[in-house]
Amino acid sequence: MNTKERWFIIFTLIAISTLTTFDIVTDLREGVTWWHVLVEAFVIIAAAIGVIYLLRGTFSLIHKLDDEREFSSNLKTENLRFKEQSKKYLEGLSQNIDEQLSLWTLSKSEKEVACLLLKGFSFKEIANVRNTTEKTARTQSAAIYSKAGLANRSQLSAYFLEDLLLPNTIV
Repeated sequence: MNTKERWFIIFTLIAISTLTTFDIVTDLREGVTWWHVLVEAFVIIAAAIGVIYLLRGTFSLIHKLDDEREFSSNLKTENLRFKEQSKKYLEGLSQNIDEQLSLWTLSKSEKEVACLLLKGFSFKEIANVRNTTEKTARTQSAAIYSKAGLANRSQLSAYFLEDLLLPNTIV
């Protein structure tokens, strides 16, 4: 239930409580039976409980949303700080990867495919990005592995990432 729906229901329940209260006052002046007044009093109490329940939930959601916005903002700030701190290292890594791809004598197209493979793109995604067929992406990746002396995508990734792992990680 969204916020507008919650507020609509709250105001509806308040209106029901108010109108029922006026009805009880009128009924008491006219001498209506006690059980009729009791039923209407129950309606007022039920509506009031509904209002309280919805208001608590609404304010709780607003508080949680504020917390989530702050958390998201903190994550964005942290992400920007990380990107700024690691920028020079990533630029150096990108340059080293490009140099290695050149040493393997990859064509410009093969270099593009290799970079997309390293980023984790599927063959279908590579084909879409490069406006080629999936078969072309597979063929180019096979040529990359052959020129590099590697067997598959995992070995291609490992070739560049192996030295980036901390010494304490699993070998």
